[in-house]
Amino acid sequence: MSILIYAESAEGKFKKVTYELASYAKKVATSLGTTVTAITFNIADVSELSKYGVDKVLKTGDPKLTGFNAKAYANVIKQATQKENVKLVLLSSTTDSLYLAPLVAVALEAGFASNVVGLPVSTSPFQVKRTAFSNKAFNITEISTEVKVLSLSKNSYGIIENESAATEEAFNPALSDADFGIKVETVEKSSGKVTIADADIVVSGGRGLKGPENWGMIEELAAVLGAATACSKPVSDLGWRPHGEHVGQTGKPVSTNLYIAIGISGAIQHIAGINASKVKVVINSDPEAPFFKVADYGVVGDAFEIVPKLIEKLKVFKAAN
Repeated sequence: MSILIYAESAEGKFKKVTYELASYAKKVATSLGTTVTAITFNIADVSELSKYGVDKVLKTGDPKLTGFNAKAYANVIKQATQKENVKLVLLSSTTDSLYLAPLVAVALEAGFASNVVGLPVSTSPFQVKRTAFSNKAFNITEISTEVKVLSLSKNSYGIIENESAATEEAFNPALSDADFGIKVETVEKSSGKVTIADADIVVSGGRGLKGPENWGMIEELAAVLGAATACSKPVSDLGWRPHGEHVGQTGKPVSTNLYIAIGISGAIQHIAGINASKVKVVINSDPEAPFFKVADYGVVGDAFEIVPKLIEKLKVFKAAN
């Protein structure tokens, strides 16, 4: 069962999720006694992929494919799958990949499982574990088609180095104007240096911050932690922060290693969208805030007193280490 991964990139660089996907694929490939091939789009230097177990890289260089186009990308992945006789196609769970994966599955007449959170439970029959009901439960999904498509939940496996001697091959798929009939552009916006899509840590603020003029401490805390900044839906609706920072069930889903919610009461839609995060820390002045029911750690108090002290302590810790 040869494996193909979509090596997602932005601005000429691979996204962090690509390395997790490669790590996952290598583990599955090793158990099956097969190899991992990656398909890349207009990336000059692909050597980084070999650190995570990729055995072969198919490099497309069509200028028309510089910007993400789901229909065109799906056709390219289909042709790469057929060329390499691939039986398992892996994508991540970013916004682009979640839009792309069903198109790939349809093009290949393949069974598709999204939100995969672990290695295959069984390979004969082929079964995987997935999240369900907004990350409140799990289910085991069986795929019986010859070709299978999976999207891996972010931070569900981790990044593991496994050096390989990857070969590189130019790949020139046949594309027509019809493949570019629909163009979808995705722009990640973040006030920090880390995007929400790639962040291991997200610092999120809500209406408890009282206004956009108080967002400096959210950005400072995020900077100290190397985190992305985010916000609740009411905050983006009020125009305090851009809609690109809105996380939750109705915004961007978040599956980070650490999620810090400051001044967010915890509406069910917000919690559903961030529930896959491994550790959730809540800072809120209201001890009855719903968010405390799902938090791993909770601090009841005034964010305007707690956050500056937390920043100070973190800076001291970083300086000492």
